[in-house]
Amino acid sequence: MGEHHGPAKGLTRWLYTTNHKDIGSMYLWFSFAMFLLGGVFALVIRAELFEPGLQLVDPGFFNQMTTMHGLVMVFGAVMPAFVGLANWLIPMMIGAPDMALPRMNNWSFWILPFAFALMVSTLFMDGGGPNFGWTFYAPLSTEYAPPSVTFFIFAVHIMGASSIMGAINVIATILNMRAPGMTLMKMPLFVWTWLITAYLLIAVMPVLAGVVTMMLFDIHFGTSFFDAAGGGDPVLFQHVFWFFGHPEVYIMILPAFGIASAIIPTFARKPLFGYASMVYATASIAILSFIVWAHHMFTVGIPLAGELFFMYATMLIAVPTGVKVFNWVTTMFRGSITFETPMLFSIAFVILFTIGGLSGLMLAIAPADFQYHDTYFVVAHFHYVLVPGAIFSIFAAVYYWLPKWSGHYVNETLGKTHFWLSFVGLNITFFPMHFVGLAGMPRRIPDYALQFADFNMISTVGAFIFGFSQVFFLFVVVKTIRDGKKADAQVWEGAEGLEWTVESPAPYHTFSTPPKV
Repeated sequence: MGEHHGPAKGLTRWLYTTNHKDIGSMYLWFSFAMFLLGGVFALVIRAELFEPGLQLVDPGFFNQMTTMHGLVMVFGAVMPAFVGLANWLIPMMIGAPDMALPRMNNWSFWILPFAFALMVSTLFMDGGGPNFGWTFYAPLSTEYAPPSVTFFIFAVHIMGASSIMGAINVIATILNMRAPGMTLMKMPLFVWTWLITAYLLIAVMPVLAGVVTMMLFDIHFGTSFFDAAGGGDPVLFQHVFWFFGHPEVYIMILPAFGIASAIIPTFARKPLFGYASMVYATASIAILSFIVWAHHMFTVGIPLAGELFFMYATMLIAVPTGVKVFNWVTTMFRGSITFETPMLFSIAFVILFTIGGLSGLMLAIAPADFQYHDTYFVVAHFHYVLVPGAIFSIFAAVYYWLPKWSGHYVNETLGKTHFWLSFVGLNITFFPMHFVGLAGMPRRIPDYALQFADFNMISTVGAFIFGFSQVFFLFVVVKTIRDGKKADAQVWEGAEGLEWTVESPAPYHTFSTPPKV
């Protein structure tokens, strides 16, 4: 608005803002709205599966719900939430006045509401919305897709552009705007994980743009990239998609690792164990994420040598991931731990994310994957990675930094209530899915055989507990911002009276008497 007009008021302030904190807040509120929307889609799915033979909704609409739930949660809830955290925290963590490219920052946010309005509007178009799953495999998404697929493709392009702009901004900020003395190996781990995530985004978002463009050409311009009749190959779609899609799932978890690495040391009152190894482990995971994509495709008939390569490469990712888990556990070991809400979410993250990692290791075994593939076991696996991994870490970050953002303390009783409702709801929802999956229940079906009824009923009850506890979370956040207790300068008094740095960890005896909290 310029200095002549005074500060912008009302809507114009948010529309024109180049302030990284405002933009971070907008990303976070937008992602929460998308989280609730994606959650409604999920509850439609779970209601349909409450018992066999129910048919609450049309099977075609059920397929639209599975598709939109995945797309909205991945691109609308998790990714923008992490970008919002990056905007809020990275400049403050590295001592920068703002992000490097503030105008582009504003633009990268404001195209998102339009992208998702476009995508969700497809549900009201002739032939319905995308009904081909969030992975939109050809030919379901090309030859047999509803007409609305064109709008879906455009929406994906816009989201991808937003992600690339956000990533360029993060890299430019971290590499150019660190305060004097803030070397790379002194940066908080959240900054490190985002730097690596940003490189992943720039590497793979153009691949996603490429695959949806090839779809567009197959649909409207007579090409045959994915049509065998014209010399193409539907399996090519899977290769290109998963070359984007596998690094993408690490884009959704690496910032979560950074959050856990900030919160666990605070409430264990100890420096993070193995800082350098955490940086190298993050980089290793990122590099390995590019050579494992076909583990999503063991059943398409790749050569045995290919199956072996992708099996071993996938198992290799367990090593740096294990390093991280052991470092978090070692950080907590002999610490003076207190269990404030952010710490509860972080500990749940470590435990439940590890369960998801172990089921992922099972899926990496090619001959076993022939049995697990396309069953509810896979659904259980990736939800144990994404819900306690990505979503819980975002909750932890909000509870941890909300006093800094709003100047008000979160009510601990309310925060812990939200944690326990979410924790119980999550496990009731997704743990039984392992059992029905191993028993042979396929994913993405609107009806199922009688033997799966009991576990599905339990899952649905858990899903409604989990879903409605997020409405409670909204209440907690709004209450905190509006009338929470005024926060002090030192919010979490964990490190009070302790002098330590990452470079010179204090000896254990410093921590023998817990500091007063």
